[in-house]
Amino acid sequence: MDFILNLLVSAGVIVLLAYALPQVHVKSFLTALWVAFLVGLLNATIGWLLRGVLNLVSFFLLEAIVGLIVTALMIKLVDKLVGNFKVDGWWPAFVIAIATAIALVLVGWARGGDDDMARLENEPKIEQYFAKIEINEANAVQLI
Repeated sequence: MDFILNLLVSAGVIVLLAYALPQVHVKSFLTALWVAFLVGLLNATIGWLLRGVLNLVSFFLLEAIVGLIVTALMIKLVDKLVGNFKVDGWWPAFVIAIATAIALVLVGWARGGDDDMARLENEPKIEQYFAKIEINEANAVQLI
């Protein structure tokens, strides 16, 4: 469900920016959906490798900026692959990357935040795994 929602939000951002920026051209929402899917697929494969190499160079200090730059590169790559999608220049691709990242963060926040934290809160505490030891007046050890 999260994947479909992220695709729809990304496609919506691409369509809105196509109306707002004269350097971005998209034929239809279906094309924007296809572009969002390809950008996600390329980010998960080629982008992952690029992010790893570039983050090693920057010592992981600029991880968010590296992620935006790699996403902009993937948008320009998809620009070459999809005929009904065109981005004139690197700055509009970077603007799309920033706007998509902000929109996805806002949607994730509106949906209730991080599911991993909710799972961690429900896990048993470490004290439950160990026996409790009590020493009575006769210095005898008892397990509780």
